[in-house]
Amino acid sequence: MGSRTGLVEELIERNCGVAVIDGGLATQLEALGADINGPLWSARCLISDPHLIKQVHLQYLEAGADILVTSSYQATIPGFLSKGFSIEEGELLLQQSVKLALEARDNFWKLNADNYYIRALVAASIGSYGAYLADGSEYSGHYGPDMNLEKLKEFHRRRLQVLVDAGPDLLAFETIPNKLEAQALAELLDEENIQIPSWICFSSVDGEHMSSGEDFKECLDILNRNEKVNIVGINCASPQFIENLILKFKKLTNKLLAVYPNSGEVWDGRAKRWLQPERVGEKSFEFLAKRWHECGASLIGGCCRTTPCTIRSISKLLKNMS
Repeated sequence: MGSRTGLVEELIERNCGVAVIDGGLATQLEALGADINGPLWSARCLISDPHLIKQVHLQYLEAGADILVTSSYQATIPGFLSKGFSIEEGELLLQQSVKLALEARDNFWKLNADNYYIRALVAASIGSYGAYLADGSEYSGHYGPDMNLEKLKEFHRRRLQVLVDAGPDLLAFETIPNKLEAQALAELLDEENIQIPSWICFSSVDGEHMSSGEDFKECLDILNRNEKVNIVGINCASPQFIENLILKFKKLTNKLLAVYPNSGEVWDGRAKRWLQPERVGEKSFEFLAKRWHECGASLIGGCCRTTPCTIRSISKLLKNMS
């Protein structure tokens, strides 16, 4: 596969300095009536309602998203095996997550090519090991005393291979909570000689540290030495934390920065529900997105509990600014 590492930079340049990432997939699937309860979460719809996934992708494109993130965040081969699928069937479902996003993107582009529409990119989502555990540990980084670098690499390896072979434009490693997993992913990108761009985005529950409590500096020092990690950032953290984290990251790395926080609600991994102490509305999210761009973020969007309305408002504002 030839190198396509300049794709993201080209998109940002054509958009005058910003690319808009889409918003919450599971949130919108639920709004369309999908049942996503269970350890597979939104990946459950790859089995039961793939047409709804494609519909959500189209809704985000219509809202102004420049990057679609696939429905593979919580889709893993061990997860599918636990539901009675074979390895081959699990791999086909992973491939389908990319195919659905590519089809939505290409269909939308054909309909809008005459309107100076910039063709969106598709990012294959790879959630953290904690997302597979489905116990909220992507927000703690506590994987147990037996977890090590090699085990994390082997957990991610085959899913990475299958998703890359499906033809996305880039990879999105999401809600990474600790340094060990970030190091495992960086080494895996080298070992597999991945030739498409990638981002690694972290979770943070205090606005200062990784969710594990570790300092970002040591982690970013590792990623700064890896040319296959093109973008770093934060996802599914509170919007109120993002400006401070951008300013922190700007001192620690020269890589492009991506931020796509949640709505400000907090996920209770044990009760399997969202708590609403700090929910941010569309207007407030729009104002904050403007600040994030001014502080140095080049890729901006939303994560859990954000919607096409959220993305429409920030896309309109950021692109009018540019």
